[in-house]
Amino acid sequence: MKIDVTSLEGGSSGSVELSDSIFGLVPRQDLIARMVRYQLAKRQVGSNSTLGRGEIWRTGKKMYKQKGTGSARHGSARVPQFRGGGRAMGPVVRSHAHDLPKKVRALALRHALSAKAISGEILIWDTAEVNEAKTKVLQEKFDALGLTSALVIDGAILHEGFRLAARNIPKIDVLPVQGINVYDILRRDKLVLTKAALDAIEARFQ
Repeated sequence: MKIDVTSLEGGSSGSVELSDSIFGLVPRQDLIARMVRYQLAKRQVGSNSTLGRGEIWRTGKKMYKQKGTGSARHGSARVPQFRGGGRAMGPVVRSHAHDLPKKVRALALRHALSAKAISGEILIWDTAEVNEAKTKVLQEKFDALGLTSALVIDGAILHEGFRLAARNIPKIDVLPVQGINVYDILRRDKLVLTKAALDAIEARFQ
């Protein structure tokens, strides 16, 4: 698949050939969905916690005698039936993460890239650099290109001025190539790859 290389100013810088093994697959929604679920589960904070019966500081002495009161039989006051008692089967601190094979994760990333390429939502830039780190100036350039929701993937080291200028623009994310992931690709309308990022991605999947 051949695609034109453009610049932040909108000019053309030739074209590149995208690898069919990375950008030419027929997207499998099940693989992509599994990867998104895997990522979101890892991000989820399992910090909800309640006190169980064994964690309540209260006497365990039998409340009153077993028979002859006309009331139900009760023992400890720490049981969930009483106000101030422990909660039955309440949430505990835990991790929501689950396993997903490394090969499946790599394949899901390739399918996500292919989905963007097939739908025409991928752009290749020569570089992602600006002369001055001004959010207003960069916003004007994005508006001229029609980019309102985009993920920009640069090489291993981001251009500091571009990163600073883009960080306050809504729905514009900037990541180094080692941070590329399925969830961030899908949550933005456009995927922008620099030539350095493209070379790194192709080298990663060789």
